[in-house]
Amino acid sequence: MQNRFGFKDGVLLVLMLIVGLLVVVGMFGNDRVLSEVQKLEGKVADLEKVVASGRGADADLGSVRAELDSIRDAINSRPINVYVSGVAADSANATARAPEPVEPSALDRPDPSEARLDDSWARPGVPIDWQGPIIPTSDPRDVPGYAANGEFTEIFGAQLPRITPYLSGDVYSRRVFDQVLESMASYNPDTLELEGVLADAWQFDPDGLWLRVHLRPDARFSDGTPLTAEDVRWTIQDFIFNERIEAERSRSILDMIEDVEVLDDHALEITFNKALFSNLSGALGIAVLPKHFYSQFEESFINQSTGLLMGSGRFKLESTNPDDQWSPGSDVVVVRNDRYWGPDKASLESLRFKVITEPVAALVGFQNGDGDMLSPSSSQYAELRSDSDFLSDNAIYKWVNMRSGNGFIGWQCGQRGGPPDGTWTPFHDKRVRKAMTLALDREQMIRDIYAGVGVVSTGPSSPSSPASNPAIAPWPYDLDQSRALLREAGWEDKDADGILEYQMDDKYFTKGTPFKFEFTITQSGEISERIISYLVSQCEELGIICEPRVVDWSFYSDMLKSRDFDAMIMGWSASGPESDPRQIWHRDSIQNQGDNFIQWDNQAASDLIDEGRMTMDTESRMLIWHDFHSILHDEQPYTFVRVAPWIRFINRDIGNVQTYPVGLLPHEFFRTDAQEATATN
Repeated sequence: MQNRFGFKDGVLLVLMLIVGLLVVVGMFGNDRVLSEVQKLEGKVADLEKVVASGRGADADLGSVRAELDSIRDAINSRPINVYVSGVAADSANATARAPEPVEPSALDRPDPSEARLDDSWARPGVPIDWQGPIIPTSDPRDVPGYAANGEFTEIFGAQLPRITPYLSGDVYSRRVFDQVLESMASYNPDTLELEGVLADAWQFDPDGLWLRVHLRPDARFSDGTPLTAEDVRWTIQDFIFNERIEAERSRSILDMIEDVEVLDDHALEITFNKALFSNLSGALGIAVLPKHFYSQFEESFINQSTGLLMGSGRFKLESTNPDDQWSPGSDVVVVRNDRYWGPDKASLESLRFKVITEPVAALVGFQNGDGDMLSPSSSQYAELRSDSDFLSDNAIYKWVNMRSGNGFIGWQCGQRGGPPDGTWTPFHDKRVRKAMTLALDREQMIRDIYAGVGVVSTGPSSPSSPASNPAIAPWPYDLDQSRALLREAGWEDKDADGILEYQMDDKYFTKGTPFKFEFTITQSGEISERIISYLVSQCEELGIICEPRVVDWSFYSDMLKSRDFDAMIMGWSASGPESDPRQIWHRDSIQNQGDNFIQWDNQAASDLIDEGRMTMDTESRMLIWHDFHSILHDEQPYTFVRVAPWIRFINRDIGNVQTYPVGLLPHEFFRTDAQEATATN
């Protein structure tokens, strides 16, 4: 039999020779080695052009490129164990094993002092904020019982409608995005200070009108493609700012970005049209999307997608096939990105997000091993927090962090369905909205519905936040004052049938129209039932007909965009230590399916938002937010119900659970039973 020496054999022979050279050159530093790999990639690119017409060449070159990525990963992790077509350069380590997180060391990232030698990307005369190497906040390998691999399952209480970035705004999809996507900078888990992730340095204009950023050269997406400044530019200008893509939520808070200029592969400059307090954190916090992946799709396809998700994070979707996307009803599973560019790869092999909407069923599933973490109802927490049998297998964590929720009832202030053909609700009148707040005993709601967990809220910020006006006290429970306000707004029961009727004839209602509204709530078991029961009974006290509409959470997003509700209940969770109120409260955010879905149009509040955003001095800005809080308190577009801490039930087999001010970091988790499970399997 004749053995032919083909194209792939030749390239692999060259690879083997160069690998040996790289191991030697590696003694002189990672940068030199990576430079050689880049030269090798260029050689292969030239070979592609030469043999492009050859049969089977594409498949061979794809294999070669996969080997190149393996070499790069090995170089990054040290010591070098290079595998080429099943042949190990270090035969002593040739047995397959699960990848482990890489020890942070001086070789993993350029030392900032060395990086300062290359500031050619920077503007002269402006200080550079250099970022150090990425080091785990809490290294799981230092924890007794550490083991790699295994799966961690979180139980979600509502169905995700989609997991396409910037098109999904619910808290559940954000937990998935946090594992798959990365931004140029994020908040330090402990200090809440901005620190570089994809960026290793930046300059910020003292006047707040520009930001120049340098990206880490080794950052790459989960498919191995290098992450560049063009990806950042494309994410902002061609995806988020593309009005044909349904990303209005992000457009509304990034309206200060005027332009993005690519300076080179790893440097860019963002120009702002106005100086805002949030310019630095807002721009650096943008999750970067891979242009080469998303640009292949039409805007209409992206808008209709349910699971187009690719990023540079520690986890990835197992498949990014656009014809086989994740769809609602299935578990969301993200697997470890074994080619993650950073030093702190995840210990867990996968994260699974399972939906069980009924709280009792969710708790049963958790106790039966169907999940490792559950956000319990308040009554479940109250019942089990002292149960020794439960606590022997599970830990309970309760703490306040920057993402602690603020629950509210939102009143439709504009036309249901939106103008010009929508219909008015009674809540267009602030007197009616205030009357509804006065009719609700929120202290009792927290006691009876939420098992005493939480405190009454007065506005959009946590009471502990400096943005919250300390002079404002919650509106009291006062049915008499509530009735007086309703009479003042034209609602009285003059025919003594027990139902309030409108006593005027204007553009809002005809005379004699009964006070009736629809209250939309998601199905969440006993909590939903208790809220509905309480609200219906309080409305009956006033002569108001409240008709509950119970829907699935996946319906909420479309309902809010179309403004198809009279009143609804929901919660907001912050993504930073200080929120920009424009997203939710500005009159401009009513347009284009923005997050001002209650259509509250108040010029004075919008003016304060504009002023506050442009106030760089923190103390002065807090005073403006206090004035804004006062307007909200008077207008009551929301009835703010409670601020609640995070509560989590977590299986004790999960190690290194840290309760940070930013929340939880699942990539730091590990399974203490992973080694036993692996051996069994």
